[in-house]
Amino acid sequence: MFLAGRVLPQNVLFVLCAYFQGVHLTEAKVDDLKQLVRRVIGPIAVPDVIQEAPGLPKTRSGKVTRRILRKIAEGDQGADLGDTTTLLDESVISHLWTGRLGMHTG
Repeated sequence: MFLAGRVLPQNVLFVLCAYFQGVHLTEAKVDDLKQLVRRVIGPIAVPDVIQEAPGLPKTRSGKVTRRILRKIAEGDQGADLGDTTTLLDESVISHLWTGRLGMHTG
């Protein structure tokens, strides 16, 4: 599992959760993640929104491209994502956008 979080302008904590292949995010897992964050970090860090991600945009060297995650978390669909040709799998971006646009934050 990999979590990537971002505080949105309206003070909403948005988290992308990428599990290993074949594992999906359920309501029980969302509740477990929120309880884990509350217990380990504190109530202030509990995410408002947790979105399942099929994967994260990574370069061929394995680095997560945070600028793309930031734009998706902010919901800025018209934003320039910059050069995406260096990504290992560009299709991840469209999957993340589909999930993001289907949810309400704030």
